[in-house]
Amino acid sequence: MLDINFIRENLEEVKKKVATKNFDSGLLNKLLDFDEERRTLLAQVDNLRAEKNIAAKEKNIEKGKKVKQKLDELEPKLKKREEEFRHYLSTIPNLPLDSVPIGSGEEDNKVLREIGEKPKFKFSPKDHLELGQTLDIIDFETGSEVTGSGFYYLKNEGAILELALVHCALDLLMDKGYIPMITPDLAREKYYLATGYFPKGPEAQTYQIAETDLGLIATAEITLAGYHANQTFEEADLPKKYAGYSHCFRMEGGSYGKYSKGLYRVHQFSKVEMFGFTTSDKSEDLHKEFLQNEEGFFQSLGIHYRVVEMCTGDLGTQAARKFDLEAWMPGRGDYGEVTSTSNTTDYQARNFNIKVKGKDGLEFVHTLNGTMVAVSRALIAILENFQQEDGSVKIPEVLQKYTGFSEIRPKSN
Repeated sequence: MLDINFIRENLEEVKKKVATKNFDSGLLNKLLDFDEERRTLLAQVDNLRAEKNIAAKEKNIEKGKKVKQKLDELEPKLKKREEEFRHYLSTIPNLPLDSVPIGSGEEDNKVLREIGEKPKFKFSPKDHLELGQTLDIIDFETGSEVTGSGFYYLKNEGAILELALVHCALDLLMDKGYIPMITPDLAREKYYLATGYFPKGPEAQTYQIAETDLGLIATAEITLAGYHANQTFEEADLPKKYAGYSHCFRMEGGSYGKYSKGLYRVHQFSKVEMFGFTTSDKSEDLHKEFLQNEEGFFQSLGIHYRVVEMCTGDLGTQAARKFDLEAWMPGRGDYGEVTSTSNTTDYQARNFNIKVKGKDGLEFVHTLNGTMVAVSRALIAILENFQQEDGSVKIPEVLQKYTGFSEIRPKSN
């Protein structure tokens, strides 16, 4: 969340910046109204509590009763105003950095560069669904029967290829000093809310567990962000960089069009997530490092991609700046997002109360996240880019030491 003091002191700047994220800046006025009422009630309640303590010391029973009656009236009002204030404050998005291009949506995102070459086929390329079926490595039909639409089985070489992608990504990050983590697949509500993942509303992603405060995580970003909740770092201990492996669960309830079929938009997938904690003056450098790691991984796979910077209107709530990698997917004849990396500045750290002790005193750390590999989408890129005319698929050389095979061939009926 944003600092309420900063909002009070810089209201017009905050209004201007959140408006570029397509947020109704008028809600800031409502927030400040609740804030003013909350602070007035808080001062009254604090004064009454002090009077109650004095009355108790003086053993003035009559005065104590009168003060208690006033407190019984005001404390529920204060609680309600505090809840309303926290709700509205949590809805105010992070402010985009000044370097972010201003735009209203996806059409205003900026392509920064294209790397590698698109494959040239002497035949009509198949999409990953058809390839997955003829290679007998993906089974959506049984997944839908056993679990529901948007779930699938990976089998035979498909299962091995998933593990190879995860192992390769972790090795590359560990070589750069990232700490490998396997995180829980569940988190308490306060953690996924603090990270910015909401269980209700039009952008809901979280599967909640009935009769508990637990939800299935949409990304290891949630569990990695919560790992240092309520901690204070020494500046010399930063940055902290993690490579977190987890399953990810997303409701994906919206309508996403023709490009959402197959593995592209599913309810469960595996992912290696980078997550970092650093000081405010180093967060842009760490963001560049995350992006370089993602690019290095897809370059090692030999897959053509482009780097896209999100405009303000396509940043989402938490991000102050965000880059996507979009890989070429021959099955659709277009690009598809395969990774993203975001600098959330101190927005999440303020929710988690994670600070650093520097030469100028305490300040909130900056947190950053980045997808090293979302396996389901990497599988699409590999299957579609490395398909051969005979129906087989070549395995990128960098993965072969993990898979133990160099190609996947169609299965005979």
